[in-house]
Amino acid sequence: MMRYLFSNSAAWVGELEWHLFAIIFLLGAGYTFKHDQHVRVDLFYQKYSKKRKAWVDLIGTLIFLIPWCVMITLTSFRYTRTSFEYLERSQDPGGLPARYIIKGMMTLGFILLLWQAIQYLIEQIKTLRSKEISD
Repeated sequence: MMRYLFSNSAAWVGELEWHLFAIIFLLGAGYTFKHDQHVRVDLFYQKYSKKRKAWVDLIGTLIFLIPWCVMITLTSFRYTRTSFEYLERSQDPGGLPARYIIKGMMTLGFILLLWQAIQYLIEQIKTLRSKEISD
């Protein structure tokens, strides 16, 4: 409103906007995965039996999701730690201080996604061990 009505804007407002968007995206990934609202290509998957779906999910989680989460968590932790050590702030005059907070959200977001992936992996193992579900 300030920018369009009064031709006055502050750098911190623009930065706050993308910081909040990033936080919503990063922290929402684990939540979205938990509630099975993530993007999935259902071309073949929808026709599979419960056990076959469990196998696909188990293998996909082990081969793709968990290693990716671990790699991003470790990398982003180092990135955040370096930012914190230098007390990194925005390069723009009037920008937000403490850029390490938004960088820390990457680490936290992927830790939450990893936690959910491990829980999901356990669910798939239980499904595969279940005697009630047939192939």
